[in-house]
Amino acid sequence: MEKWLEWARRIQAISQAGLHFSKDVFDRERYEELQQLSAEIIANYTGQSAEEIGGALAAQKGYPTPKLDIRGVVFQDDGKLLLVKEKMDNRWSLPGGFCEVGLSASENAVKEIKEESGYDVVPKKLLAVLDSDKHTDKPQMFHYYKIFLQCEIVGGGAQESVETSEIGFFGESELPPLSLKRNTEAQIKMLFEALRDPEKESIFD
Repeated sequence: MEKWLEWARRIQAISQAGLHFSKDVFDRERYEELQQLSAEIIANYTGQSAEEIGGALAAQKGYPTPKLDIRGVVFQDDGKLLLVKEKMDNRWSLPGGFCEVGLSASENAVKEIKEESGYDVVPKKLLAVLDSDKHTDKPQMFHYYKIFLQCEIVGGGAQESVETSEIGFFGESELPPLSLKRNTEAQIKMLFEALRDPEKESIFD
């Protein structure tokens, strides 16, 4: 991970925790200044406006923790993997997204797969929990843990959504352009390895 992003995230985490716990008006002003400094660092290196970044950072409340991103892993009988084409960047990803409050990891996976692909599934196996900082090709403003949960189709059918424009199944040697903020080629290959070795233990870290 780029050092500037590591520093900016750390400054943001300190400011967010300080704003959550501090009651002193002067301390809060200092934490707000740190938050603005973090936004300016990120804006300087990404080309986005400090106001836009600052708004995203200010929206983060409570004690800072990594965000949880669930990805549904669905293979056909022929060994091809379900991917959906994201309207946001016209690239392909495993169906998934942020875990929602009130739903378990498996319930989130079932929900995301249904909404983004049209398929009804049943969760079968936890394949991996990865720290996105250690397993991504693109630096991101926030810190994520990515959960990969293998599921089996039990109904439904391919259907586009407000977030996806195409649904398809792909073999390991025929992957389309991937949405790298959502999943990398190395992560996809990890999933095919798990398919070839059903006894493979879950991967973490």
